[in-house]
Amino acid sequence: MLDLHRLRLLKELAERGTIAAVAAALAYTPSAVSQQLSALEREAGVPLLDRSARSVELTDAGRRLAFHAEIILAQVEAAQADLSAQEREPTGRVSVAAFPTAAVAFAPVLVRSMRDHPGLTLLLRQTPQQAAVQMVRSGEADVALVDDWSGGLPERAPAMLRFYPLMRDPLVLIVPRGHWAADPAVPADLGRLWETDRWLAAPTGEPSRRAADRLMAGSGTVPAVPWEFEGLGTIVSLVARGIGIAVVPRLALAGGERRVVVRELAGAPPGRDVYAVARAASVRRPSVAVIVTSLLAGVKGLAGRLPGPTGGAHAAAG
Repeated sequence: MLDLHRLRLLKELAERGTIAAVAAALAYTPSAVSQQLSALEREAGVPLLDRSARSVELTDAGRRLAFHAEIILAQVEAAQADLSAQEREPTGRVSVAAFPTAAVAFAPVLVRSMRDHPGLTLLLRQTPQQAAVQMVRSGEADVALVDDWSGGLPERAPAMLRFYPLMRDPLVLIVPRGHWAADPAVPADLGRLWETDRWLAAPTGEPSRRAADRLMAGSGTVPAVPWEFEGLGTIVSLVARGIGIAVVPRLALAGGERRVVVRELAGAPPGRDVYAVARAASVRRPSVAVIVTSLLAGVKGLAGRLPGPTGGAHAAAG
């Protein structure tokens, strides 16, 4: 009989590509992973791995078994979820992976859920989107908060995942208090701002930077090269201190910084869609259902905690 734990390791190898990556993700040594996969080969009775001095690849049989492993493990989780659905009160630990601004924004929502269900405990990790989706898929996390700047993420995702739309998060202009563009009666002309002010932005290649660059291109003015900072929270903090101005997703203001003035951008500015993601087999578990439900319900309250706009900024959104 095939061991479920070893099947999970094989599935992880198919997804992550190397034994070292599997070991790092699941807190094993590479040697332990290799030994378990060798044991699975003996159970299967066919070679599953093609080993060389520097790498390991799945054989055709290994790829077929990894495909079946994902189905088998999902069915096992569905059975466990069906049994736990009979519980009156959710219990246990729930792991949530979230991109940084979502972790800050939705942490109070999740904490309130914990108060209503004392049998639950929470682990919230700040994790890049691709890693968060992988963590849910592998079972390392129960729920992930992810953002999608390009559109169509749910359609590209594996069938084993369920995506729950939470909100649209557009870019907004933020300036320090006392800045001339802080006055809602004055048009916040982006062309003028590009030319006269120090712009702060995420590093080149970051999704929010690409969206900001599209906005700048649409203004018809070539701005000076911005100062670059890793982390939207850092950028918001620097704008609050009068270092410069920025365009950021509105969710980046959920940290409570009130020393910036928010101006909406005209038209339909670039933005991102925010989703909660969970495995289809796990959403029937009461603990996971509580988290997903609280996130869906908490979006309305979150909007009230974000600093509001003081007026439209005149610009082409690109």
